[in-house]
Amino acid sequence: MTDERWARAALSRLAEPCDTTVAALLERFGAVETVDRIRSHAPGLERFGARVREANVDQDLANARRIGARVVIPGDDAWPTRLDDLPIPPWCLWARGPLPLESGLRRSVAVVGARMCTEYGARLAAELAAGLVTRGWAVVSGGAFGIDAAAHRGALAVDGVTVAVLASGIDRMYPAAHGPLLERILERGACLSETAPGSAPMKSRFLHRNRLIAALTAGTVVVEADLRSGSLNTARHAVGLARPVAAVPGPVTSMSSAGCHQRIRSGEAVLVTNAEEVIELVGEMGVDAYEEPSGPVFAADGLPSAEARVLEALPVRGAMELDRVSVLTTLAPLAVRAALARLEDLGLAVVEEGRWRKARAPRV
Repeated sequence: MTDERWARAALSRLAEPCDTTVAALLERFGAVETVDRIRSHAPGLERFGARVREANVDQDLANARRIGARVVIPGDDAWPTRLDDLPIPPWCLWARGPLPLESGLRRSVAVVGARMCTEYGARLAAELAAGLVTRGWAVVSGGAFGIDAAAHRGALAVDGVTVAVLASGIDRMYPAAHGPLLERILERGACLSETAPGSAPMKSRFLHRNRLIAALTAGTVVVEADLRSGSLNTARHAVGLARPVAAVPGPVTSMSSAGCHQRIRSGEAVLVTNAEEVIELVGEMGVDAYEEPSGPVFAADGLPSAEARVLEALPVRGAMELDRVSVLTTLAPLAVRAALARLEDLGLAVVEEGRWRKARAPRV
């Protein structure tokens, strides 16, 4: 264990994420001296006294080893370099699971949303996640109830890779009811935390955790969120990092989707309805392009003006003489005859004993 790694593990015990004083010291002096200053109660750092007295970093590291967790720090091959885009990156990451973080998260998407989601939201989150992982993308979420859990389960249902970023210590599966789900995630993916083992989940840590979800990924999708949903905090972090943000629309009468609709209307989020649209938004230009769906193309589409007018004049039942078509279209008889010949070639018109009608099954 290097001094730098030990010191950064110590910071995850001594200081809360995004502590601006610690971040300034870390940038100026490095991790080892920052920890020394905190432990020596340097001026302005007395507030850390209680934590200094209680901290046992060696025990934290032993607890991590016991469950197969590791400490990842900046400069490691496994360090997700996207985290360096944050104004205050995590002091370190406590990581469990076989996923190589830097390479495994290079093509990843955050799928987040409301804890109190509807059946519609849960189904859409699972379908999106399954579609993403089957196309080679990892799904990152927070392991919480609702949309997070649906996204993780959707990825796991098709044997995909998914990552849970926790607001608690890496040895503290939270929520406890999701212990089995998080264990399944660990089989192929990873669980990550920036707080020391044993740390309790707190509101501030959830909010700080959200910035990691936004930073680790190529873009964020909000599946279902009301106007005060914490998932919108993740979306705001993504916007601040200049990462694409997408939102899935819901019924306009549903308050569960009001936050999504607000972000779409304000232009902060792009409307998406499937995995292909998400990948086109967050992927590489020219590589992950998505061909827009279209309806069936009929032989009558794009007809020149004369043929279109003649076809419109023809009846479906019964038949019409050429002169009558000429009267209805105000086209010369020769022009009508030429148009009818082309329509017959296209399978759009039928002649019966010198009279004309529309074909009953237009060619596709």
